[in-house]
Amino acid sequence: MSQEHFDWKQLQGQLIVSCQALEDEPLHGAHFMAQMALAAYQGGAKAIRANGVEDVKAIKQTVNIPVIGLIKREYPNSDVYITPTHIEVNQLIMANANVIALDATKRSRPNKEALPDLIDQIHKEGKQAMADISTLEEGLAAAEAGADAVSTTMSGYTPYSPQQKGPDLKLVSELSQVLTIPVIAEGRITRPEEMIEAFKRGAFAVVVGSAITRPQLITERYTTAAADWRKDRI
Repeated sequence: MSQEHFDWKQLQGQLIVSCQALEDEPLHGAHFMAQMALAAYQGGAKAIRANGVEDVKAIKQTVNIPVIGLIKREYPNSDVYITPTHIEVNQLIMANANVIALDATKRSRPNKEALPDLIDQIHKEGKQAMADISTLEEGLAAAEAGADAVSTTMSGYTPYSPQQKGPDLKLVSELSQVLTIPVIAEGRITRPEEMIEAFKRGAFAVVVGSAITRPQLITERYTTAAADWRKDRI
């Protein structure tokens, strides 16, 4: 397994595209995600966020930009599902992801595993750790645990974080004011204007996923708007 040099500076002020499709989605599969990553790369994306070993491997073979890898896996008696244990961390290391993203919320991990131990495991293999958090408190704790960057990915996906339609720009601002590690804005960013606002609030980089890489959701936005227009004319 080769070790590739990765420097966060190459992502400052840049767009990261999340290329993910779940099993019940039309574009599920490593081949489709690799082609989606290629399209994102051609459009100017500077890194890709990907779910699963096969997707990470296929994308790294297709584009020569950093890949942020994660594995979504559910365990009994735990709500943590983004790279929840050392098993998934090891799989992503073997897949040669440049950065490993993992849930860093305050919720209990499977098998009572601890976030600092997983981050240590990532660092020992020369990889970088991105902590997906939902609150300021979790961001501070992740940084204390040794995370190389924090992402607002989980805001709205924990019951105690703000439940809102748009991105949690307030959290981006709060984190950026107190952390020295990169703060990545992610979650419900659907328009370029929201991305720019995130940068203005202090985001180091911005991740956009569904608004770019899930055609069924993009189409639904238009068909819903069309339905609303028809309703107003009746």
